[in-house]
Amino acid sequence: MVDLSFLALLLLLPLALLFLILYVIVRPCPVNIPIKNRHVFITGGSSGIGLALAHQAATEGARVSILARSLDKLEEAKNYIQLSTGIDVSIFAADVRDYDAVSKAVEEAGPIDLLIVNQGVFVAEELEKQGLDEVRFMVDVNLIGSFNMIKAALPEMKKGEDRGPRSIALMSSQAGQVGIYGYTAYSASKFGLRGLGEALQQEVISHDIHVSLVFPPDTDTPGFAEENKRRPPLTGIIAESSGAMKAEDVAKRALDGIKSASFIVRCNFEGLLLSIATAGMSPQRSFVMAFLEVVAGGLVRLVALCFQWSWDLRFVVLGIALGLQLSVVGYFGPSSL
Repeated sequence: MVDLSFLALLLLLPLALLFLILYVIVRPCPVNIPIKNRHVFITGGSSGIGLALAHQAATEGARVSILARSLDKLEEAKNYIQLSTGIDVSIFAADVRDYDAVSKAVEEAGPIDLLIVNQGVFVAEELEKQGLDEVRFMVDVNLIGSFNMIKAALPEMKKGEDRGPRSIALMSSQAGQVGIYGYTAYSASKFGLRGLGEALQQEVISHDIHVSLVFPPDTDTPGFAEENKRRPPLTGIIAESSGAMKAEDVAKRALDGIKSASFIVRCNFEGLLLSIATAGMSPQRSFVMAFLEVVAGGLVRLVALCFQWSWDLRFVVLGIALGLQLSVVGYFGPSSL
């Protein structure tokens, strides 16, 4: 008869050894990046997640600056935050695609302790149907605009070592962890932030600057409402697997992750699975998460393949259905439906 306690010991010993090895490799040394009385600069801060981040930071006693294109929306955001928190907010109207305008805003704002690169635009459409002007617009705002902001702020941030640990946070998306039908250009621009963040962290860690990548799911914002008006029907299939979050909830989780200097900041359970599945060569501060990534990586990959299989199956079925529908319209005319 098999000794169950012996089998359990055989299983637990390798896991315990792995846990110990990861503890040594990851070298857990918690980092706390304070918010109170520090300068937090947020792009895309006039609405959505950016506004929620600005409000949350102001509530925690930060000196907040927000940047966006529309001066009117910036004024509205400033008044809202001032009325609800009593904190005054500095506003800067500039397009992140314009490096000179961004540099001027950063210079006027003063030394930055926490830079949250949050701006983002997206237009959901199949690549074949999407104009290159829209593709270029998303890449320029989401990716090139992030380079512009970091390039403008980094020199002064590097000089602030006497102010304690600082942070550069990039607002990506779960569409920056997994490709989504209809998000070809958007996903490409958000995937680019991953490479930017991983390489940048190596360049700035010696200056006590910590990079965070935030991966929110669909979020209930004005931009999300506009997206739904154009989103291809098949895109909704994947979106159904992860419910939309409120901007305030995303902002709270994002700031908590930034304050703890987490490189990957996940916002929900699906985000946890995606962070494990896509861990790759990314930095990891938590040896517990490192343990999960190593042990659960294979299982999560299996789950991901099952999801991919189900998506592919539904794409084929709906593709056939849409093809038949178009054939009926073409033969009988629109009135037939």
